[in-house]
Amino acid sequence: MSTIGERLREERQRLDMNQTELGERGGVQKRAQINYEAGDRFPDASYLAAIATAGADVRYIITGSRDSPPSEALSPDERELLALFRSASLVGKAAAIGALQGATGRSGRIGQQINGPISGGVAGRDFVQGRKKKNETGDQR
Repeated sequence: MSTIGERLREERQRLDMNQTELGERGGVQKRAQINYEAGDRFPDASYLAAIATAGADVRYIITGSRDSPPSEALSPDERELLALFRSASLVGKAAAIGALQGATGRSGRIGQQINGPISGGVAGRDFVQGRKKKNETGDQR
């Protein structure tokens, strides 16, 4: 099982922040953030509350279990989107994220969403990983 520090690092990376950025959001210096992630120190409640406002899943950091919003907090559209996303292949999830980022004008790092071998009917199709176009086997074009 992972440690609080390891899960804190995972959340920071998921939020696409460096140690300085997340530390500032939590009201601490970079050195404190490094100590938290190394397991040399443990964050207090005010730090955890502050990083929660930045999108960190504090329950996951502390317990190793992810939060999920109560279904009644989601609109019918959001519930349908979440159900479709959860049942999609890895390639489908990457495409959905890319489409939503394009629709909102936010650029992201779709390549992080694609891990491991690609399978499941994508022969002959290309996808974008990072800034380089690759085919389904991962070869750059």
